[in-house]
Amino acid sequence: MENSRKYDPQSSRADEFICDAEILDTIEYAGRHSNDKALAESILAKAAECKGLTHREAAVLMECDDPEITERIYSLAKEIKRRLYGNRIVLFAPLYLSDWCVNGCVYCPYHVMNRHIPRRKLSQEEIRREVTALQDMGHKRLAIEAGEDPVHNPIEYILESIATIYGTHHRNGSIRRVNVNIAATTVENYRKLRNAGIGTYILFQETYNRKNYEQMHPSGPKSDYEWHTEAMDRAMQGGIDDVGIGVLFGLETWRYDLVGLFMHAEHLEARFGVGPHTISVPRICPADDIDTKDFQNAVPDEVFCKIVAVIRLTVPYTGMIISTRESEKVRSRVLDLGISQISGGSRTSVGGYADDRQAQGPDKDATAQFDISDRRTLDEVIGWLLDKGHIPSFCTACYREGRTGDRFMSLVKRGKIADCCQPNALMTLMEYLEDYASPGTREKGLEAVMRGLDEIKSDKVRDITARHIGEIREGKRDFRF
Repeated sequence: MENSRKYDPQSSRADEFICDAEILDTIEYAGRHSNDKALAESILAKAAECKGLTHREAAVLMECDDPEITERIYSLAKEIKRRLYGNRIVLFAPLYLSDWCVNGCVYCPYHVMNRHIPRRKLSQEEIRREVTALQDMGHKRLAIEAGEDPVHNPIEYILESIATIYGTHHRNGSIRRVNVNIAATTVENYRKLRNAGIGTYILFQETYNRKNYEQMHPSGPKSDYEWHTEAMDRAMQGGIDDVGIGVLFGLETWRYDLVGLFMHAEHLEARFGVGPHTISVPRICPADDIDTKDFQNAVPDEVFCKIVAVIRLTVPYTGMIISTRESEKVRSRVLDLGISQISGGSRTSVGGYADDRQAQGPDKDATAQFDISDRRTLDEVIGWLLDKGHIPSFCTACYREGRTGDRFMSLVKRGKIADCCQPNALMTLMEYLEDYASPGTREKGLEAVMRGLDEIKSDKVRDITARHIGEIREGKRDFRF
């Protein structure tokens, strides 16, 4: 499986680590070998070692339409996810700070030419109200979002907002990790974000196809393909070692963007020794001023599920995120195929958590970036996860204990991260049960915590975890391994 000589994963240039010729050659190669069952079996044997696959190997698995191979892909993806991360699912919520944006992205309702959407930017007091509402739900992890607008949303506003979020404490509530999903910026600004104590810096490529990218981004700073595609390099140069990547499936053919996604992961690993901390898998969905019929590359559910499974095999160490864009049915299925983080009780509008008028009234989605398919409350989502045998987790321990970047990856790749994850998940779940859960969820959760304790292999860790759980029931908070 020789690669194109133009493809250089260690290069800092976007057109070399995301090489169009190599992507097209990979797609053609995978198509030629779509019926090569022996090759697919050899790739699966390699994947079972939990050391990952190349973008070409992954493409072959995606093209193989043998039902037996597909079933083995799903089974192995579930096994690897359990082996590396256990049965925990991390919960988070997006927090939209501002919908002001100067870009012309044709798939996003925040685009500068949209005259329907009311423009809004939260004040620091409004952010406190949003955070308080999120704390009342039980959230501990946020991903902040804002349109790109140097006047309305400068880096100073983002930094001030992060400080406000971390500084807002309500009852037993506090936000312990703030991930940031904002536009590509400079090394200096990434350094400022790191110093502000962010968790993961997240930026979706949207599509790796340069020609399509430029059509989808006709104006604004985001129209610069190189600036956007090389953003993770600058983030890591600025000291941020946990980065999250993803594409918006449906803008380009899934074949092209999936190969590009894997090449980006290979590049980060080759150049910095640390691959993506997370990979997100959003699909194009309806929103104000956006009609999905305008996009001809929509990904059907069956293909989408296989994409999730193959990502888990190819980049086994990464956290995988799915949002409330997807329905309960789809989210239920992909949880068993590799997803490790989900949002719950989400609002995708500016001010959507605290403002009852927006949250409940007829214009509740006036500033929404996309339509939500899974509209259940956080408590309902947690109850559902418990029913499915998962441990809902609000853990932020690795970030606060300095287990980021290569330190985190080393633990995951050696299969050791679950030694921390299981007790931390149980303790943060216990906090939720004590402070926020409905009676039904609390009953199910207490049973899950007791079962989870029995599954901790180390006697010492089990005893410490059990002691801390008892202390949580007495009113103490924030224990971690």
